[in-house]
Amino acid sequence: MSKRAAERPIPIRKPVVEHDLLLAALPHPILVIGDHNQIVYGNAAAEVFLSTSAPMMTRLRLDDVVAFGCPLLALVDQVRESGSTVNEYGVEMASPKFTAPKLVDVFAGPMNEGQPLVVVMLQQRSMAQMIERQLTHRAAARSVSGMAAVLAHEIKNPLSGIKGAAQLLEQNLSDEDRALSQLICSETERIRTLVNRMEVFGDERPLTKEPVNIHDVLNHVRRLAETGFARGVRIIEDYDPSLPPIPGNRDKLVQAFLNLIKNAAEAIGDNRDGQGRIIMQTSFRPGVRLSVPGADARITLPLMIQVEDNGSGVPDHLKPHLFDPFVTTKHNGTGLGLALVAKIIGDHGGIIECDSEANRTVFRVLLPMQDQSPKAGPFRRPVPINDRSR
Repeated sequence: MSKRAAERPIPIRKPVVEHDLLLAALPHPILVIGDHNQIVYGNAAAEVFLSTSAPMMTRLRLDDVVAFGCPLLALVDQVRESGSTVNEYGVEMASPKFTAPKLVDVFAGPMNEGQPLVVVMLQQRSMAQMIERQLTHRAAARSVSGMAAVLAHEIKNPLSGIKGAAQLLEQNLSDEDRALSQLICSETERIRTLVNRMEVFGDERPLTKEPVNIHDVLNHVRRLAETGFARGVRIIEDYDPSLPPIPGNRDKLVQAFLNLIKNAAEAIGDNRDGQGRIIMQTSFRPGVRLSVPGADARITLPLMIQVEDNGSGVPDHLKPHLFDPFVTTKHNGTGLGLALVAKIIGDHGGIIECDSEANRTVFRVLLPMQDQSPKAGPFRRPVPINDRSR
């Protein structure tokens, strides 16, 4: 070999094709993010995950495919600033392309190619893992069952004696003192009402279930809301008219969704000058099958009911405990409303989750559908309903 040939640098061919084949074979979505969050590359799994072809994906920014405020955006910025790898587990990723947020583990790091590139790998968690928090919420709600039974007996009976004694004393009191006795009566009645609400958690009797048309339930709830606490709030219906029936107790379901709508209306607050909005949505999610501890067979929860509002949202420090008893953001709230909703949904064999950010809070309920065997009885399919708003 000549000296000139030996000094000539040997060209290094980058195995682009091999890299593409390797990344395409991976089962996890992989994205390469460039300047201004531009998507530079997405493998085949990313195409499926985002329901977007690779050529179209490279025309988009990460901000275009994930919802505003999604933690993934902050993680990518953190990698750029620190220049090191970041791993985050249990990240809820919301996107306009998803029917519901997905729970993912995120692995992100810088690419040393002389460019500010960030490679992101997403590992989607199973639906069973997504309901792990819900099972915790349900256990927390049941943890007050014994306490509720004790309170019902040990507090309600003395309250009756206190109220009766105050009423007897009232007959011989002056007007000024009579106001104090009336205050005693009103406060004992308020405590009795609170105990009655807690007593519901001690009711472990199985529900008497029958096929329930969920749209009948939601329409009834809407009418109650529009004539009461949600007056002045725009209520929008986005229903899938082909939903099959739900095995459940109609009165309990009305109570649960009425609580959710009331919670949404209170979150909107004074924002009622035509801007307050509540969206009630139903849809069918085939293929959602869960493995729940204690159940021999996999559970199917294909029916999704969502209640969305454009209120102020849920504070971050309350999100993990939102369905726990006595947790509330209201000055005069008892913190039992959402705990009761979680119990009712759990008694129906379903789960409830909440996603919240500024100006958008979604409570998502997943429920089983009625057994379609002949013994389940006939079911009248609901009349198709177009999107309606008041």
